[in-house]
Amino acid sequence: MIRILLIFFLPLLLNASKILSYNIYDRTDRADVMITFDTPYEGVIKQSITKSKIIIKLQDAKIESSKLKKLSSQYLYSISITPMSGYTQIIASVPSTVKLIASKTSDAYGLRLRFASKASSKITTQEQIRTSKNFISTLPTKKSIEISNAYYGVIALLVLGIIVLLFIKKKATVKKVNPSSNKWLFKENEQNQEATAQSDNVSIRFQKNLDNTNNVVMLDFADQSYLLLMGNSNILLDKFSDNKPVTQEDFESILQNRHKELDNFLSLNEEVKEPLQAYKEKAASISYEG
Repeated sequence: MIRILLIFFLPLLLNASKILSYNIYDRTDRADVMITFDTPYEGVIKQSITKSKIIIKLQDAKIESSKLKKLSSQYLYSISITPMSGYTQIIASVPSTVKLIASKTSDAYGLRLRFASKASSKITTQEQIRTSKNFISTLPTKKSIEISNAYYGVIALLVLGIIVLLFIKKKATVKKVNPSSNKWLFKENEQNQEATAQSDNVSIRFQKNLDNTNNVVMLDFADQSYLLLMGNSNILLDKFSDNKPVTQEDFESILQNRHKELDNFLSLNEEVKEPLQAYKEKAASISYEG
């Protein structure tokens, strides 16, 4: 029976790390217990806490005999290390304000049990956060003159787009009439000529086609509006200082009231055109006969 138990526990004993030694370092702000093993320790560390004790279980760790050490540290009163079946138990008597921080060395041959104040742990964490913030705030930043070429490219595209939009808007606005071509309309007196020189624009308020060659136009120039028949001949029909037409309906109403006058002008143009056309045809036939 004993042989069977030995065979069963032998793999566990072979895989367990043996505790070779332990050392205690009492500091002003903590107490450290350093434990060394004969092989890299890969076991599981468990802990339970009572009001005055912290119990640590080192799975797959063994020690030859029990150890007990009493201290005068304000963080650690006493510590005992006891071999158990399959693990080693460590019991630390501590004040209720102390917490345990366990960490292994990089090669896993050592284990550090640190007993420190809970308040100091919070302060340390806050200091680490504050230090990281200060580090970030002191990182060098790029100077404004080190703007990438891509940024300049985006700005250039935006400026080009604005120029194109302004050009399109200018083309889409109402066509302007050159006042120099209509100076014969505005020779009433010297004062009107001075007002004309100061005004740069003649704008078309309304316009309507009468036929293929003639249309009626309402022009705004200075403070007056002019009603013109434009086509085979340019005729000033009327001018308005007050009661200017505001809407297209007003303009259509004015044309409706003047339809007889417009018809007379159009028929007059046709009468002038017909003899001229007959003369051209006659001249062409004479040239052909010769």
